[in-house]
Amino acid sequence: MKKINLKIDQKGAALLIGMLCMASLVLGQSATGIDQATSEINSYVDPVSNLIIAIGAVVGLIGGVRVYIKWQSGDQDTQKAIMGWFGACLFLILVGVVIKAFFS
Repeated sequence: MKKINLKIDQKGAALLIGMLCMASLVLGQSATGIDQATSEINSYVDPVSNLIIAIGAVVGLIGGVRVYIKWQSGDQDTQKAIMGWFGACLFLILVGVVIKAFFS
């Protein structure tokens, strides 16, 4: 009876050692993949951030024209339109800056 338990313990120890060796190989490969993915994402950060800032500038220009048209027509919601468009532009510009700061 004791011999059976000894064989199970030896098999369990061999299995554990084998799993540890495989885990170290897998972790070594995943670190290389993570480093490669990080460098690839960092290469996209500047163009995406600049694109977001450019979209914010275009939205700001279009919003300025719309607010000017409302103001010239005597609309009472001019202040609400100004705050809405200013908030949208500020959000887009801040997102571009935060993306650069987070990934750089």
